[in-house]
Amino acid sequence: MLYTILIGALAGFLAGKIMKGGGFGAFKNIVLGIIGGFVGGWIFDKFGLPLFEGIVGDIAQGLIGALIILFTFSLFKKK
Repeated sequence: MLYTILIGALAGFLAGKIMKGGGFGAFKNIVLGIIGGFVGGWIFDKFGLPLFEGIVGDIAQGLIGALIILFTFSLFKKK
């Protein structure tokens, strides 16, 4: 559980850097990244998509999930 939270936090941080302007600040990006980590893991497990093994694969899954979450939330962000 702690591992998932740490990977999600890293993924959220990286996703915030990638999104540039689509982020919500460091803390919210990290929280959304943790949620995104769960989403990414679920998506890859649900569809049986293979990805790298180990920590690299976990970070990639979390990053993809975090990008999906950040993009979705940015659609509803007030300008």
